[in-house]
Amino acid sequence: FFSGHTMLAPQTNRSPQVWVGGLCAAMIGLTVGVSVGRATRAAPETNLFAQTATTVHPGVVWGAPRVVRLPPQNLRPLQNADSHLRVPPVQGSTAARSTDGLVYVNPVPTKESSMAIYGILSTAVVMAGLLLRRARAQDATLTSGQWAMAALAMPGGDIPKVVPTAAEPSTAAIAAAPTPEYTWKGAKLKPLAITIGVGLLFSLIPCPAGLNPKAWQLLAIFLSTITGIITGPLPLGAVALLALGVCMLTGTLTFAQAFSAMGSEIPWLIALAFFFARGFIKTGLGNRVAYQFVKMFGKTSLGLTYSLVLSEAVLAPAIPSVAARAGGIFLPLVKALSEACGSRVGDGTERKLGAYLCLTCFQTSVVSSAMFLTAMAANPLSAQLALAATGQSISWGLWAMAAIVPGIASLILIPLVVYVLAPPEIKSSPEAPEQAAKKLEEMGPVSVDQKIMSISLLTTVGLWIFGSSIGVGSVAAALVGLGALLVSGVLSWGECLKETVAWDTLTWFGALIAMAGQLNSMGLIKWFAASVTSLVGGMPITIAISILVLVYYYSHYFFASGAAHIGAMYAAFLAVAVSLGAPPLATALLLAFLSNLMGGLTHYGIGSAPPYFGTGYVELKEWWFVGAVCSVVNLAIWCGLGGAWWKILGLI
Repeated sequence: FFSGHTMLAPQTNRSPQVWVGGLCAAMIGLTVGVSVGRATRAAPETNLFAQTATTVHPGVVWGAPRVVRLPPQNLRPLQNADSHLRVPPVQGSTAARSTDGLVYVNPVPTKESSMAIYGILSTAVVMAGLLLRRARAQDATLTSGQWAMAALAMPGGDIPKVVPTAAEPSTAAIAAAPTPEYTWKGAKLKPLAITIGVGLLFSLIPCPAGLNPKAWQLLAIFLSTITGIITGPLPLGAVALLALGVCMLTGTLTFAQAFSAMGSEIPWLIALAFFFARGFIKTGLGNRVAYQFVKMFGKTSLGLTYSLVLSEAVLAPAIPSVAARAGGIFLPLVKALSEACGSRVGDGTERKLGAYLCLTCFQTSVVSSAMFLTAMAANPLSAQLALAATGQSISWGLWAMAAIVPGIASLILIPLVVYVLAPPEIKSSPEAPEQAAKKLEEMGPVSVDQKIMSISLLTTVGLWIFGSSIGVGSVAAALVGLGALLVSGVLSWGECLKETVAWDTLTWFGALIAMAGQLNSMGLIKWFAASVTSLVGGMPITIAISILVLVYYYSHYFFASGAAHIGAMYAAFLAVAVSLGAPPLATALLLAFLSNLMGGLTHYGIGSAPPYFGTGYVELKEWWFVGAVCSVVNLAIWCGLGGAWWKILGLI
């Protein structure tokens, strides 16, 4: 104790606390030494020091600490030292510390030495910890490692001069070093300011007479949310979730209202579609089907695209859920085809093929939905509302007959329009069919997992087609297929949890559906429709009908569901148009067709939008731009060519 205190504690800093601490350390070390020494005497074979020798190489003059184990036979008794110490022979030196700076300690478990060895070492270790803080306060140029090694030096020995190392800078150097600049890692500040500003400015506009103030406040939050989705201060899910938080904090919505969409089928069906896509790709079934498509139609990107478009149109009347049709069947094909052609998300190859396929398949999915009464779940609602407003029934055959000509025209023209707006880098690949054939050959026969995946998918599609007749909904059908994949081990729940896009889509799409639904429940949509009706009442019929059509179509920016839009505005706009002198049946059909086509405006306007947009192949701005251009093309086709066709059919 006295040796260690003399070495470490400066003469000017031997306070009573240091002395008391040292004495306590000595007493603790002595107690431990007595206990361990007695145990060692009782069982000498447990004494580790009897088996090896410890080599301590300390300090800066000594270097970095290291411990070397030496067998006892390589050691000899130390001359002029305690009898319990042995060191290897060092030429020209008999001291415990040899000329190379090494100290070799090998206590032998004798009755006389064990207690002393353990007591000395325990005391030194505990005392070093007590004195270290006080000592370093007096000499901040020494590192922790140097003071620790000095504290552990053998009592009575000379302490080499310790100098600071370059590896560990002094406290003064650290204090003088420049503080690194703080980097903001949160939301993008400019888009965030724009998002908040839009909501605040709109909320300052007085609420119109006759409208629920909460509806006006919710509209301000909804517009701010749409702005945030466009500008992107945070990911989509975060923006939507914060918007719901603002709705609840301001008392605009209750918790049950804010999260009411979690009880809706559409968001869950979209999430389940991503799980099917994961299984499709994991098993290799997606690649197998994709290579078959490439083998048959892959000489050009357009040929490949038209094969997908035609297939989707053929399946449309049999699968009434556009979300299930797009996300569960064609999205996996699109992803597999894109990756097979070297187009992947995140590596700069998105525009090789993936972006074009996603945009085209999405824009044509709304056309397929408009062509058949059973191609979209909300189409029968339009027919029912038309019957109530006009007294005329719309059958499956009449709907298909009226839509066949403008529908085929859109299916032909839309891929060409997207080809110009977002051209794929891979346009012609004559060698692609041959490469696809080789890949199929390499893949070999269909695996067991691929067979299970095929059966699960076919079962799900079958339930989507015929499930309504036996009371099985779309989500229940999808869960049957997913359950088969989980039970068979084709997919694991961990893999489902890692589908972050699915959960993110469920969050933001559910939030938008909830807010849009509450806008309708609070009467905002009816007020909006009545306001438009009053404006066009005295106008010529052609201008009035044109305004009604445009307002009905582009107001879908405020909707996240075709069914919600139809329920809120279809009957009112149809009634106004008929009262102005428009042909009832043709107008009813036109508004019903537009109720599908307008889903192509945004990435949330219809069930097929989130799955395709969620792949990440297309940026949000480009998605909305292509949607806006395609909306003009579709309006021209369905109002112009469609009107001429309906005149031939006698509907006008």
